[in-house]
Amino acid sequence: MSARTPRVCLIHTSNALIVPLTEVFQDILPQAELVHIMDDALLKDVRMAGHVTQGVTRRMVLYVMGAEAAGADIILNCCSSVSETMDVARQVVSTPIVKIDEPMAEEATRRGGRIGVLATVPTTLAPTCRLVERMASAGGKTLTIRQQVCEGAFDVLMAGDARRHDEMVLEGIINLAKESNVVVLAQGSMARLVPQLDADVAACVLSSPRGGALRVREVLEKAGKI
Repeated sequence: MSARTPRVCLIHTSNALIVPLTEVFQDILPQAELVHIMDDALLKDVRMAGHVTQGVTRRMVLYVMGAEAAGADIILNCCSSVSETMDVARQVVSTPIVKIDEPMAEEATRRGGRIGVLATVPTTLAPTCRLVERMASAGGKTLTIRQQVCEGAFDVLMAGDARRHDEMVLEGIINLAKESNVVVLAQGSMARLVPQLDADVAACVLSSPRGGALRVREVLEKAGKI
């Protein structure tokens, strides 16, 4: 494979980000060959158990191993609910792995203060908060985190009612922004709503898709792959 045509493997637990991320990569890394792996049973299993199980971790590691075997130059994990499985996967493969939410968490830590974390899936809250807390600790930063779930919003989205989902999430963002100087959107699928917010509110909202893709480009550049 040409060094100018990197193969980027994206691992999904729903189809919500396949099109948005494809569009983001078309903008910032158009020469990339994208390979999407999607297993929507993963998120269902996590939600049913209330946490990432050993079986889910094993499957995610197998997907990462498969991506490496398929010649991926880099792997992007697109789901925050299973983000911590990548800590295990990084010990198994040599291919670089990017967590889509890492750049977002880094920026939240940099801004510090009162950080609100908003999710539509309850099982995403804890991993996202732990990621922010670990980065804050590593950087010697002190911050407070307020967690909030838009109950039922994800189910509404999966049922096809994007309009109702959007209304619920926008209301959640606006309410959380009143008590926070930074609002972190734990689900990448929520990012498309930011342009609908007033400028003052939007300025304090962080989302993951574009930051994750930019990190992919950064890693590939440093490795001389583009």
